[in-house]
Amino acid sequence: MSTAVQPSEPAQVIRQSKAGSGPGSATWPVRVFLAALCLIWLVPVLGLLISSFRTRDAQFSSGWWTAIANPLEFTQWTVNNYTQVLTTNDSGVNMGQAFVNSFIVTVPATVIPILIAAFAAYAFTFMEWKGRDLVFVIIVGLLVVPNQVALVPLLKLYSSLGLNGTFLAVWLAHIGFGMPLAVYILRNYMSSLPKAVIESAKIDGASHFTTFWRLIIPMSTPALASFAIFQFLWVWNDLLIALLFLGRGENTIATVALQGLQGQTGQGRELIPSAGFVTIIVPLLVFLSLQRYFIRGMTSGAVKG
Repeated sequence: MSTAVQPSEPAQVIRQSKAGSGPGSATWPVRVFLAALCLIWLVPVLGLLISSFRTRDAQFSSGWWTAIANPLEFTQWTVNNYTQVLTTNDSGVNMGQAFVNSFIVTVPATVIPILIAAFAAYAFTFMEWKGRDLVFVIIVGLLVVPNQVALVPLLKLYSSLGLNGTFLAVWLAHIGFGMPLAVYILRNYMSSLPKAVIESAKIDGASHFTTFWRLIIPMSTPALASFAIFQFLWVWNDLLIALLFLGRGENTIATVALQGLQGQTGQGRELIPSAGFVTIIVPLLVFLSLQRYFIRGMTSGAVKG
């Protein structure tokens, strides 16, 4: 008659302690900290959402948290705020057209730097030419130069060329300001790619363009997506460059129009929560759609083993 051997008590304790100490597990203080961070971020967003559906009088008379205590008080709720935001409102601001202009500014200002920086990063990584390291150091050094230093010279240059108030002026500014970061991110990522694949392509007679387009671009998708997130969010949320080079005319974008909703005396202040909530939906969707590439694109090339 055989008997099963029961593990000793110390062995059971060690096994139980190891069960929750793996590399993918988090202890309860970490979980509490992460939950607190999520709560800190969600509370203002929840307040913005609730305020966007409240009337002007309700917003000015009480805080948004009072609506949670009395949700059945229907006189405080309205959808007219969103109707005015997406049409020409009393402040004379057409947020619907401003959203369209934001897409017109953001998409080219995101795609064009990625294309140019990808070519440049390939040249810095896989092509041998004199002065390559020096040029790369100069480009990386531009990351520490504040963008505001170039705004006045650019404004004078665009005025002399007649570009002020056009989308081209904003595209050129965002492309120039975003290029150093794009080259830096893409070059670091491409340097971590296996050199054997590139050498095999050269042996098979592939040109630099074929190697770049057929091999490097598909393999660099995480880095491309990471920079696309940075650039899209920066351009979409930008106020200063758009205000300087586009102004408040027919080409105004969402951030500038959002600032103009309040007016001179605050007559459109009740529309700001609804306009702000609509504005954050687009960058949130962009981040959620590309987040699976984000961490991989940021960490690849940081450690080589």
